[in-house]
Amino acid sequence: MKKLLYIVVAIMFIMLFLYANNHWIVVNEHVFESDKVPASFDGLRIVQVSDLHDALFGDGQQKLVAKVEAAKPDLIFITGDVVDSNRYKLEQSIQAVKGLVALADVYYVLGNHEVATNKVDEIYEALSSLGVHVMANESTVLERNGERLAIVGIEDPLMGRNTSEMLTEATVGVSQDMFKLLLAHRPEVFSTYVEHGVDLAFTGHAHGGQVRIPGIGGLIAPGQGLFPVYTAGIYEEKATKMVVSRGLGNSVMPFRIFNRPEIVVVELKR
Repeated sequence: MKKLLYIVVAIMFIMLFLYANNHWIVVNEHVFESDKVPASFDGLRIVQVSDLHDALFGDGQQKLVAKVEAAKPDLIFITGDVVDSNRYKLEQSIQAVKGLVALADVYYVLGNHEVATNKVDEIYEALSSLGVHVMANESTVLERNGERLAIVGIEDPLMGRNTSEMLTEATVGVSQDMFKLLLAHRPEVFSTYVEHGVDLAFTGHAHGGQVRIPGIGGLIAPGQGLFPVYTAGIYEEKATKMVVSRGLGNSVMPFRIFNRPEIVVVELKR
């Protein structure tokens, strides 16, 4: 009887552990400090949402929306894989977007899973109709008190174009010395972002390495294989920094281990 009790307790613990690792959202905050940040944008708060993969966080995605609202965003960046090509529940993910556009201006780039559905136009139309700024290899300039910064967004290479080519197209008309924020899905091409003079890139795709080994990091990531380099947090090379979100949902492998769903907050400081 004691043995059976231990087994039941162990099973319950494992179930609770898996539930927490896959449903309890954590908010990780970072400060990006640079002399290039225009003074008028000092204190700007950006919330990054990535790799939802049709996951559900409360009725109507209210748990996710509430977490983002509590972070007090000035801008919200969605860095791809809102849907999952293996399930494709667009309306379920759109519920989250509907909540986010009520909080702040939302900017979006697609990920490989949107491309894999062969429904890119449908997804773009659905998001645009909600007021989302869909960034398909393009840029927009924000201005405050005569000072400006550029938001640049590129599509996923699965669209059939290389990253450098898309970045060149997206930054036409953006001066070299303007502060540049990039939305892109893939972190493994960080060196290309560096070559193009991006100041701060927001990426996802790696799912935190799916399984995170304490003290070591992520176990596996698409595009990087075993023990990937770029899985979570901030990376720096030359004058460029890159934020990698662990994301929210799962694809192929149904569980995260030591890798809770994440939204990222970055505050700009001059």
